[in-house]
Amino acid sequence: MPESVSMELGGRQLTLETGELARQASGSVFVRYGDTCVLAAVTASPNPREGIDFFPLTVDYEERMYAAGKIPGGFIKREGRPSEKATLTARLIDRPIRPLFPDGFRHDIHVVVTVLSVDPEVDPDVVGLIGAGAALAVSDIPFDHNVAGVRVGIVDGEYVVNPSKAQLESSTLDMIMAGTSDAVMMVEGGAKEISEEQFLGAVEFGHAQIRRVIAEIDALAAKAGKPKREFPLFVPSAAMQSFVDDVFGAEIARAMRITRKLERNAAFDTITRSEALNRVAGYRLEADVKPALEDPKNHDFEKCVKAHQEEELRTMVVVEGMRPDGRKADEIRPITCRTTLVPRTHGSGLFTRGETQIFTAATLGSLSDEQRIDGLGPQTFKRYMHHYNFPPFSVGETRPMRGPGRREIGHGHLAERALVPMLPPPDSFPYTLRLVSETFESNGSSSMGSVCASTLALMDAGVPLRKHVGGVAMGLILKDGRPGILTDIQGLEDALGEMDFKVAGTVDGITAVQMDIKVRGITIDIMRHAMAQARSGRLFIIDKLKETIASPRRGLSKFAPRMFVLEIHPDKIKDIIGPGGKVINKIVAETGAKVDIENDGRVFISSPDADSGEKAKRMVEDIARDVEVGEVYTGVVKRIMNFGAFVQILPGKEGLVHISQLAPHRVARVEDEVRIGDEVIVRVSEIDSQGRINLTRKGMMEEAKT
Repeated sequence: MPESVSMELGGRQLTLETGELARQASGSVFVRYGDTCVLAAVTASPNPREGIDFFPLTVDYEERMYAAGKIPGGFIKREGRPSEKATLTARLIDRPIRPLFPDGFRHDIHVVVTVLSVDPEVDPDVVGLIGAGAALAVSDIPFDHNVAGVRVGIVDGEYVVNPSKAQLESSTLDMIMAGTSDAVMMVEGGAKEISEEQFLGAVEFGHAQIRRVIAEIDALAAKAGKPKREFPLFVPSAAMQSFVDDVFGAEIARAMRITRKLERNAAFDTITRSEALNRVAGYRLEADVKPALEDPKNHDFEKCVKAHQEEELRTMVVVEGMRPDGRKADEIRPITCRTTLVPRTHGSGLFTRGETQIFTAATLGSLSDEQRIDGLGPQTFKRYMHHYNFPPFSVGETRPMRGPGRREIGHGHLAERALVPMLPPPDSFPYTLRLVSETFESNGSSSMGSVCASTLALMDAGVPLRKHVGGVAMGLILKDGRPGILTDIQGLEDALGEMDFKVAGTVDGITAVQMDIKVRGITIDIMRHAMAQARSGRLFIIDKLKETIASPRRGLSKFAPRMFVLEIHPDKIKDIIGPGGKVINKIVAETGAKVDIENDGRVFISSPDADSGEKAKRMVEDIARDVEVGEVYTGVVKRIMNFGAFVQILPGKEGLVHISQLAPHRVARVEDEVRIGDEVIVRVSEIDSQGRINLTRKGMMEEAKT
């Protein structure tokens, strides 16, 4: 029989139910929160995967358009590749649950979260995270620390759990976090320059809410949870670890203290399986170790080498106060910055921090270049896009180039979040912006390097960015319960350490955060220490950015399009478009500009140069102008009748110059004064009750001569 639990969370009812749906999975939970419903199913393979030395976890977040009452667009009319939102949500679910599986787990685990119904006020991402944690709790898979997540906002100075879409619009924080009952596992979000204390307060508030959700998950597992199965764990033997420690320990210690990445990697590369086979002869535990070394599918040797590297790093950082590259714990690597690296982009920046180097190019486009987001929510548009690339040469590797993976999409999204709060509004800067960050070299913290390089590129492009935005990645090394907090972590410290905590913002506050950990949670005290150290590092980096470019350049690149914004009466829109688009197409054809018209009467003109933009602007203004009595116009003679000439004074607007008004003297024939195509100066003398325009040339010729 189905079992369920319910609770109130953020003013809505959260219900978790198991036992009816997806019963052949190892564990499944149907979650309803408001009218948002998801099904989370987790399955373990019956046998471990052979020949691997990693935990094979896959998380898929499946968006179904029927959940929002929509039919997919395009020709095929079914869901295709995951959207960017789906990819980012899958990462959010993966990151907090991965560290909670036992070491040495080699069975494939597949977590599938399917969105079945969407409440416009409830984002299904957090609901999916709760569902994944609950499905693991009721499954027969070993997962001892139940996990859940919430979204936290700050509305009118108050912390809010799972704020609605309307509340998020006025919130200064949009943060998703996950954790166990004891500790925080993952944090990611964007903010509007909040302080470190506000952020930590949000984490404490959110963790209290997470504990409430986990209590319900625990209750559901107690009611309907399956007995946990026995899964074999593939951990290295004590004999192999002793062999590595005894035979290679000194070499690992020396290599760990080589400051340059490539040289250090070269030293580590000499510690190979073949060298181990050469040295195992005569070793006291040879009989226990040699068979594993001779088996190419056995990775115990490599895992023991990594374990020794981790322990050596802990000793260096926590005991000796020393980092692999010789820096102090709070020291940032040498920084150099450049702008205008290449001539034809609209703006560019190069940010180098130690052995991490990021190039960002900024491109400006018209508002019609906005990205259309057609997902489970209402259709929206993005005027700022940030894309991140990580080619293999950046880390000295050779591998096939493919499309962006989850990591690349996530890094681009994080940099985007960091910079969006500082962008000028579209009313004052009517451009679409696309930034592309290319990783030329990487040794840790390339995502935060992207934030810094993008600040340089935007200011180089003349974008009136409100403030400089910088970012820094913090690390954590734990030894015997003693923490070592590291500023500006490099690749080795990230790979072997316990935390990657990225913080971006301005001198006045935080705009983006992302925290991933490899241990089973960290405390608020550790986060408080890391945040204080991160602020000092961020301010130091921002000073370096200011030394390179103190403020946005005046004027845009000559290669950037020019934008003009007009406001016309909405009733005039039909006149500018014309029948079948005839008028607006003529403007585009004659000027080469792009003209976009909003329903509220705003007209956005994008042109490759100022002259064509000004011409298009005049043409639109002329169409939208109302003819007024007494105004003087330069018009073109369009038709001649025996009683006068019809002159076009504005696009689509003609007036009659009666034969008696063509000249100060008597005119016998209209053709004696004007011909079709002549350009003449006229004044509006009258607009009659039927809207007909009467013009005169009397007095105009004398004024023109003077």
